[in-house]
Amino acid sequence: MSNYKYVSHLWNDAEAAKLDPVGRLVYRSNKLGADQRITNTGGGNTSSKIVEKDPLSGADTPVLWVKGSGGDLRTSNRENFSSLYQDKLVGLQQSYAARTDKGLKSQAEDDMVGMYNHATFNLNPRASSIDTPLHSFLPGKHVDHMHPNAIISIAASKNCEALTKEIFAGKMAYVKWMRPGFELGLAMQDISRQQPAMKAIMMGQHGFISWADDDKACYELTLAMIEQAAAFIDAKYQAKGGDAKVFGGALYQTLDTEKRHAAFAAILPWLRGQVSKEKRFIGTIQDDEKILRFVNSKDAPRLAELGTSCPDHFLRTKIKPLYVNWNPQSEDAAALKTKLAAALEQYRKDYASYYNACKRPNSPAMRDPNPTVVLIPGLGMIAWGKDKSESRVTAEFYNCAVEVMRGAEAIDQYIALPQQEAFDIEYWLLEEAKLKRMPAEKELARQVIIVVGAGSGIGKETAHRLVKEGAHIVCVDKNVEAAQATAKEITDKLGTGIGVAGTGLSNCGPAIGLAGDIMDRSSIRKMLDQVALAYGGFDSICVTAGIFVSPDTTGHIPDDKWALTFALNVTGSYLVADEAFKTWKEQGLRGNLVLTTSANAAVAKKGSVAYDTSKAAANHLVREMAMELSPLIRVNGVAPATVVQGSAMFPRDRVIASLAKYNIPYTDDEATDSLTTKLSRFYADRTLTKNPITPADQAEAYFLLVTNRLSKTTGQVITVDGGLHEAFLR
Repeated sequence: MSNYKYVSHLWNDAEAAKLDPVGRLVYRSNKLGADQRITNTGGGNTSSKIVEKDPLSGADTPVLWVKGSGGDLRTSNRENFSSLYQDKLVGLQQSYAARTDKGLKSQAEDDMVGMYNHATFNLNPRASSIDTPLHSFLPGKHVDHMHPNAIISIAASKNCEALTKEIFAGKMAYVKWMRPGFELGLAMQDISRQQPAMKAIMMGQHGFISWADDDKACYELTLAMIEQAAAFIDAKYQAKGGDAKVFGGALYQTLDTEKRHAAFAAILPWLRGQVSKEKRFIGTIQDDEKILRFVNSKDAPRLAELGTSCPDHFLRTKIKPLYVNWNPQSEDAAALKTKLAAALEQYRKDYASYYNACKRPNSPAMRDPNPTVVLIPGLGMIAWGKDKSESRVTAEFYNCAVEVMRGAEAIDQYIALPQQEAFDIEYWLLEEAKLKRMPAEKELARQVIIVVGAGSGIGKETAHRLVKEGAHIVCVDKNVEAAQATAKEITDKLGTGIGVAGTGLSNCGPAIGLAGDIMDRSSIRKMLDQVALAYGGFDSICVTAGIFVSPDTTGHIPDDKWALTFALNVTGSYLVADEAFKTWKEQGLRGNLVLTTSANAAVAKKGSVAYDTSKAAANHLVREMAMELSPLIRVNGVAPATVVQGSAMFPRDRVIASLAKYNIPYTDDEATDSLTTKLSRFYADRTLTKNPITPADQAEAYFLLVTNRLSKTTGQVITVDGGLHEAFLR
């Protein structure tokens, strides 16, 4: 609609009219979640009170459908909503009162969450949100609870209550900060009873909630409240000088893109190693105009130290970010690293002090004390998470926090949530129980693995195999289009993850395709630096690229082809190892290098002298690199036998040449698949297992060697040849 400037009106009557009541709730939720100015990823919840047929009695009964625990409004479907008997939820107030009368208020809050199971309608398995009472106890049939930056700017202001009255002219009530749960639901119920004309409540330090008896009216009321708040903030912001004066004005200047990315590439692997002392993290960098405006400002150190205000924010970003007081105009990357090291040490001490000052007798053990958000003047922000998706969400949430601070400072004074309240949310026993219920991480979770040669054949198959186990995959190929195609296959299957993407190379998901020529050291270095910008660093490298040059009609290998064979099959692997080790040493985390050799390395064959001798050299390169890179990096090799099907090394002309060489019948017009099958069958019959060898067979060996299953194995070559007795060790 044209009268909305700060939010998007996405409701379509024709679309909504086709849906049943629960479908309309999902529809409303999706439209609200689609606009990140309304709520952030995973934040907010919606509900509708719908009359349903009781499956036991057949009688009409009011049922609360409310977005359940977890999930994201933008992508939620019917399965993301819990359903509960409304009458039973209201009846729980007596149980809560009985518990609080005995002085067990905190325990009663936790107990009530477990009691929601007893109010479940129609055996709905979706776990209920802790916000369920807020939706149940308010009178409206439809309720929206959102976390818009504009509203939270007011909620996180020193004079929130007075501002709420001023901005909304008595149309929005106010409730002071309370931890989400039963007490807050009862407080809202009291407000709605005492002020029946009210249809919205400002939640101190948190967000707001609005309601109506018509779902479209509820949607539009939510938008109207956000629009009103944003317009008020914008007017005050412009009156104070706008962008030129935001956060006290600029203290530092942004480095140009080339210098900025060079600085990021220089520090990121080292920084990843520092924050990954307990568990490895994946990074996302953000260096757009808005985040740079904040990190370069005079007020950034003060505001960063205050930390975030909204519980939804600091659960992702920790109690506060790490701000590094580095001058990009007068200090170099070495100085930045020195300052980062000192700042990290102090951050960990501060976090331990925060934990010790706020912990309760039954608090869970202290969690990882490393920061998840790092702010650097002139460069931008680095966000960390267990995977790319989580780090992107972390970045998104701190961007929201910055916008909240901008709004709050424009209209009043920004205040953070008191540390004890923040601690009680972060270390809430229910949150701890939720973490413990999460499924175990996959075997290669938190790992970044580079697959060189991922554009086709064994490399492509290896990329697909490793990502199944939770790895982030960097698909590298001299043919960048082929590398990007493999990465796209992965992201089309897995998605790019949730959260706002980072900027530049960091705008990626679980896989990325990059160009890389392993015969060119500068190309390797550029690729490794790009990996740092995308994910923060890397853990393992699988080199599957290789070349086979057929002799000419006289059986001779030209000198240039001999040199090319060794350059790619031997020197290229060495250059990758040598360049990667510089980064691995900076990062300081154990990793793996897996090179590709061949069964031919141990078996002399007529007509493949260049290939066979290069692979023999590659075998010894594995052993040499295992010595050179120890103890930080394990180096092993995979030695395939002839992989015909799915291999880029066996184009049609080579297949035909091999069929002719072995006197295997074929016709010139025969389909390529048929020719390939014949040759593959011939090679299989020469092995002990009598089965054709596929790229998937090889990928399994690479998978094994990059895991910790063989954590004490290095300098070894695993053969995947179907059982060639000629290649047995002797």
